Amino acid sequence: MEESGSAVDQVVLKIRGLIRDKALRVGDTLPSEAELSAMFGAGRNTVREAVRTLRAYGVVESRQKVGAVITNGQQTAVAKLLSVAMDISLESFRDIQGYRRLTEMNIFPNLMQNMTDEDLARMEDANARMISTTDLFEASRWDYRFHQAMVDAARNTTLSELYGMLEPVICRLMEVGKSRRPAVREAEAQHGAIVQALRERSAIDFAYHMNRHLDAGLVFLPQEAPD
Repeated sequence: MEESGSAVDQVVLKIRGLIRDKALRVGDTLPSEAELSAMFGAGRNTVREAVRTLRAYGVVESRQKVGAVITNGQQTAVAKLLSVAMDISLESFRDIQGYRRLTEMNIFPNLMQNMTDEDLARMEDANARMISTTDLFEASRWDYRFHQAMVDAARNTTLSELYGMLEPVICRLMEVGKSRRPAVREAEAQHGAIVQALRERSAIDFAYHMNRHLDAGLVFLPQEAPD
């Protein structure tokens, strides 16, 4: 039967793959049911059930006159817990930076296999927006988006989702050094060097510049945990 659980599960996986491959983000709209049906060779009822499944998991939400929109409902509870932890413990700062080192320093092989020119353009756009704003909060968000775009370019769904869940905490960490304008300019230059290393497919240069960039972030860690 077309609407069997297995058929729906297959379409769910295909939609998740579509979100990953097109690097769709929160707020982006999925193709219509008719378009998804034609795209995947599945019946409209199967597609409708697949979208309902994704909605139940907090991956998308339905909006009138718009359709299925990608949301971050799945991440809300985790993000709040992590944000609270960030306020409590200096150790959390160090742990998150350590996680970033383990993640971002080791994705070069995946990037070389899966990265596209569009991914590099997305990173460069985030970097340009980071340096162009005078709002420290916005600069931190664009800094984060540079790194999220790089992680997304590795085309590992689990890795991207985990990195996305840490957004509030990583952004908080990035805000620590953003009170000094030179720190923003330094981040822009380091981002540029990272992109250049990726364009040249140089593992050595990538490791060198990523290591310098993450070490620079540690310089601005507070000496005492926030009250």
